[in-house]
Amino acid sequence: MDDDALREGLDRAAAWIREYFAHPEAYRVMPAVAPGQIAAALPDSAPEEGVSLDAIFADFERIVVPGTTHWNHPRFFAYFATSSAPAAIVAEALAATLDVKAMLWRTSPAATELEEVMMRWLGRLLDLQPHWTGVIYDTASIAGFTALAAAREALGLQIRERGMSGRDLPALRIYITSETHSHVEKAAIALGVGQENVVRVPCDDAYRMRPDLLRAAIEADEGAGMRPLAVVATVGTTSTTSVDPVAEIAEVTREKRVWLHVDAAYAGSAALIPEFRWMLDGTELADSLVLNPHKWMFVPMDLSVLFLKDESIVRRAFSLVPEYLTTPESGAVNYMDYGLQLGRRFRALKLWFVLRHFGAEGIREHLRRHIALAQEFASWVEAELGWEVLAPYPLSVVCFRYGPPGSSEAQRDALNAEILRAVNATGEVFLSHTKIDGRYAIRLAIGNLRTQKSDVQHAWRLLRQEALRAGKVQ
Repeated sequence: MDDDALREGLDRAAAWIREYFAHPEAYRVMPAVAPGQIAAALPDSAPEEGVSLDAIFADFERIVVPGTTHWNHPRFFAYFATSSAPAAIVAEALAATLDVKAMLWRTSPAATELEEVMMRWLGRLLDLQPHWTGVIYDTASIAGFTALAAAREALGLQIRERGMSGRDLPALRIYITSETHSHVEKAAIALGVGQENVVRVPCDDAYRMRPDLLRAAIEADEGAGMRPLAVVATVGTTSTTSVDPVAEIAEVTREKRVWLHVDAAYAGSAALIPEFRWMLDGTELADSLVLNPHKWMFVPMDLSVLFLKDESIVRRAFSLVPEYLTTPESGAVNYMDYGLQLGRRFRALKLWFVLRHFGAEGIREHLRRHIALAQEFASWVEAELGWEVLAPYPLSVVCFRYGPPGSSEAQRDALNAEILRAVNATGEVFLSHTKIDGRYAIRLAIGNLRTQKSDVQHAWRLLRQEALRAGKVQ
């Protein structure tokens, strides 16, 4: 590609991106496509001869864009709503251009040291203990897996050297709740702990882990000859954004000498706001903490950070240096020693751009606005006859349902599933669902930079409209 073609391609992409953010209403939030439809629009094999960037871009607009679920749409209210700051998109383009593999310090000194500095910046913004250090991963699933692998290493069972098979080892136990994210269970499978050794501790009526029942579970397992491996406390659960009592849980884990991992992937960002800093109370007593700037800090997917009280345990679990990767630098951080991956993307660059572009106070303003919008939406639901909120809503997620008087639980579940299907089918908004105490609940999550009150009002209008229609059909 010559200079003119490169300039033309970059200009066209930049123009498309500007138009995309200027008029998000031009797109359906959720595409009207069926499984297999996108693949059917593509050739069966790669071309033998190259094609022009114009042709490729035309197919991007014709095939890819209409088949995309637009997470950057201001009316995307499903799962944990996210969005990309334009400054971070610029950073992503630059990172792709540099295309470094940040495995050793010498393979990209700037990528390594910028990552170290970004973790210090973020730690200070969250008021974490100054001796804690951090590592950037792709997702909380991998960060959580890494933390649990470190917890296993900390037991001193020589699993790294001798493995787990063919040995007389006690059953290792991980303690969670029914509200804990599923990646913990997946990590247990991958680490050889096994699903049967993931213990679900009961919750209180606010869907928070009960420390007294955690203690009882650990003591029962110890009495049965099992070995407690780790407890995972959650700050902002996926279904309801409940916050486990970390400080009380930490009392148990310290007494029992069990690793405490705190999953604050979504809600940890709220601790940037002084009035929400309480959410991380007790994490100073934990061993590890995960937070996802790609969820609620306007950094594009993927960027998850793992803070560690003692990072040497992670190195002990994962470091393996073949001769061809030995280097003479002393005191340098080699991030390949901190997980499964050898090659790593230059993820710190986009976090640097976002933190500098917004400033801490700019990010706080957006988070406060999202929380306020969610609180207002919840007030509308609570004031409307036949509608109810099903769980506390401390942050920017509200779980609710339509429950007309006289309807059974089964009827309400079916009715709300139909309401959600119909609302999403409009393409004007996108919401998701969960189950709370076995009851079907619709979730509305606010987290997009561009979401305004009018967008939330539109979602509420559609919900009531479809509830009326579905109720008549019933």
